[in-house]
Amino acid sequence: MPTLPADVVTRLLQEWGLGKRDALDDLMPLVYDELRRIATALMRSERGEHTLQATALVHEAYARLAGSASSPTNRVHFMSLAARVMRRVLVDHARGWGRAKRGGADIRVTLAEAEAVAPGSAGRVFEIDAALDRLLELDERKARALEMKVFGGMTHDEIARVLQVSVPTVERDVRMARAWLRAELAAAPPA
Repeated sequence: MPTLPADVVTRLLQEWGLGKRDALDDLMPLVYDELRRIATALMRSERGEHTLQATALVHEAYARLAGSASSPTNRVHFMSLAARVMRRVLVDHARGWGRAKRGGADIRVTLAEAEAVAPGSAGRVFEIDAALDRLLELDERKARALEMKVFGGMTHDEIARVLQVSVPTVERDVRMARAWLRAELAAAPPA
């Protein structure tokens, strides 16, 4: 990720956390390109006829962040929160699209990282989302690490800073979370 003036980003995040809504408006131009890069990577791995565009994903994530009570403490923490919000946006969009189709079952959305996590399971966005939620209950740190890696495109170093653990711990957590998720998805047939 490109380096931004840490003091500016931190100050804006602190102001946002104190309730100054304009701070998020001032922050977004500083992180927009980074969020757009993450959204573009996520959308590249979606099904071809997907109706949500990367720009719309960023804008929806921004709207949800603006309405949230969360107050991230630094840029990396903010990006981790944004990754979580983008995951929710994609899942909610997929659910809405599935409901919009008469008699339509849940749609299949391909996530490139899902294929690496569980070969043959790409497109099982609801199963992946539910499995990540189960992992969250079992081991929050591993679930968050995988979420930041998959949905946030964050490096192990950035994840380590957010989780306040070492890089080797993040590498182990991501590896173990992928293995756990792979086993979970193999045990559950696709919907």
